[in-house]
Amino acid sequence: MTSAPFYGWVVVGATSSVLFMAYGAQFSFGVFFSALLEEFGWSRAALSGVFSLYAFGYGTLAFVSGGLTDRWGPRLVIATGGLFLGAGWIAMSFTRSLWQPYVFYGVIAALGMSTAFVPCGATVARWSVKRRGLAAGIASAGGSLGAFALAPLAQLLVSKLGWRWAYVIFGTAILVVLNVLAPLLKRDPETMGLTPDGEPSRSSVPSGVPPRRDYTVRQALRSRAFWMLLALFTATWIPVFNPLVHLVPLAPGLGIEAMLAATVVSALGMAAMAGRIALGTLSDRLGRRPALAFSLILQVAASLGFAAAASLPGLYAAAILFGFSYGAIGALFPAVVADFFGRGHAGGLVGLLFAMSGSMSAWGPLGAGFIYDRTGSYGPAWVASAALNVVALGLLHWARPPRRLEHLSLEEA
Repeated sequence: MTSAPFYGWVVVGATSSVLFMAYGAQFSFGVFFSALLEEFGWSRAALSGVFSLYAFGYGTLAFVSGGLTDRWGPRLVIATGGLFLGAGWIAMSFTRSLWQPYVFYGVIAALGMSTAFVPCGATVARWSVKRRGLAAGIASAGGSLGAFALAPLAQLLVSKLGWRWAYVIFGTAILVVLNVLAPLLKRDPETMGLTPDGEPSRSSVPSGVPPRRDYTVRQALRSRAFWMLLALFTATWIPVFNPLVHLVPLAPGLGIEAMLAATVVSALGMAAMAGRIALGTLSDRLGRRPALAFSLILQVAASLGFAAAASLPGLYAAAILFGFSYGAIGALFPAVVADFFGRGHAGGLVGLLFAMSGSMSAWGPLGAGFIYDRTGSYGPAWVASAALNVVALGLLHWARPPRRLEHLSLEEA
């Protein structure tokens, strides 16, 4: 009689599907961005501010969703988030004035999106230790597959039905799918009488092997390691959404049609999926540090590639490099945090670091839009993106897991 498959892979599949919908919709922003610019004639900086508010909001609120995931589990958190995210997208169909996208997308949708990446990443990290990189890579690959599939679909819906109906269709699908998937997500293997990776009980581990320390949020904040990780991911994530927001709008200046530009976003998404799985798996064997360093180097090359791109092939090449490295960094992030600080408070720690570093990504699209409005070129924005990733690469050299905080009592924790 064969044993049942490890339920952790069900969790990985469900989180991957959640991220498919959430990030596939998010990667479609550039398609709607162009449609809104065409209809209302707003400046790129003004409309980029909508996405910047959204990125800041869902990044900041990720700390709350991570803490709630630690306390209540991912089911309720993600189901509630699906209601907000879907409602925000549906509300966008009623846009008449510039302030409305700031509320509908920048606030309501951001509330929903804050329950996607962190709860999913933290939950997967709890279900796996030995294969954490692979599990994180497969789960987060859903978001990249969503970018590949949903950006062209958004362009097709906008061209056939108009952007208002496209928003309604996307919002309804998000609301339904996330609430169907949420019940499959269990907080950790222990709640089902299992162990991480389906391995034998911890009691079978030799007594001479010390247990791995789980740091609380308060303990982690007192470590140098936390602040090094914060600085590292802040540097690489400040410009991370620039291609998402500005790739489709910049295409006409290169003589590229909007539908073709949407396929560039799809290529980025497919490359991100490959990066998540390949580097996630490789990191289980070679370590997170070499995998993350390689990803940051590719991020530098991609940013310079965008600056130099003058045709569709050049744009594809840069997008593929960027997607692969962006996807890898996103997959490695929760795995690195769990490796540094343990599984016990992964939701709160992943959420806090993402809130503090990920929210800084709000400045990238806003800055790139401002630069374009002032100079007529995105070139300086791409160069700045490369420079920030060089800084992140330098910070990685100094980032090390924390030493055991033996002097902290349980009361201090």
